[in-house]
Amino acid sequence: MQVSLLPALSDNYIFLLHDSEQNIAAVVDPAEAQPVLRRLEALGAQLVTIFNTHHHMDHVGGNQQLIQRFPGVQVYGGAQDRGRIPGQQVFLQEGDKVEFAGRVGEVFFVPGHTKGHIAYYFPPTTYGQTGELFCGDTLFAGGCGRLFEGTPTQMLNSLTKLRALPDHTRVWCAHEYTQKNLQFALTVDGENRDLQTRYAEVQDVRRRKQATVPSFLGVEKRTNPFLRWEEPALQAAVKSQEPIQTFSRLRGMKDQF
Repeated sequence: MQVSLLPALSDNYIFLLHDSEQNIAAVVDPAEAQPVLRRLEALGAQLVTIFNTHHHMDHVGGNQQLIQRFPGVQVYGGAQDRGRIPGQQVFLQEGDKVEFAGRVGEVFFVPGHTKGHIAYYFPPTTYGQTGELFCGDTLFAGGCGRLFEGTPTQMLNSLTKLRALPDHTRVWCAHEYTQKNLQFALTVDGENRDLQTRYAEVQDVRRRKQATVPSFLGVEKRTNPFLRWEEPALQAAVKSQEPIQTFSRLRGMKDQF
């Protein structure tokens, strides 16, 4: 399963999964159709699956055009998003499995950003292979999504699920927000040497107009304040030792940053 990152809109990323043996493809969160169609044409591949993480238009905006171009495509999304994802045929819940290119993915129900958000995790199947996490707008490189429909408790529980995955998991998040996220992180965790190093690296990557996605979950665990609510430095920054309150105050500070 080869993963291609396709820039879309102003700061979105679409992910195209390619099975080179069968020359078929799946797409995660097609914000718009044209980048997907261009990549499929270059590969000469047939689109068979759309994996949606949630219903926001910058994640499902290309669904209808792709369905028109590939009438047999299967459209997946969360059961809680019934009626909100264009063309959805498969309604997924926590613990369900999906399959593509011989790899079986696990579905996580991760509400917080929206009430129906899900994530797809494809664990490694061979030694040295990375796991692949497609987490939409729940977890970002250096940050997490805004709480539009969910609560701090829901989001903390969702991030706890994702944080438990192996460090050597690639995090395919759906927006190029990393530099701004790390700028905020430094305001609450400024003595974190790993964070300082990462910010310098991300600045260089962005100067060269390259993507900061994917990141690795191990890096997120060391540098992303929204996975580190137990850390004394972050608790001191928000004047709380209670996990949900710590997380909630961090998210509120980021909203105003």
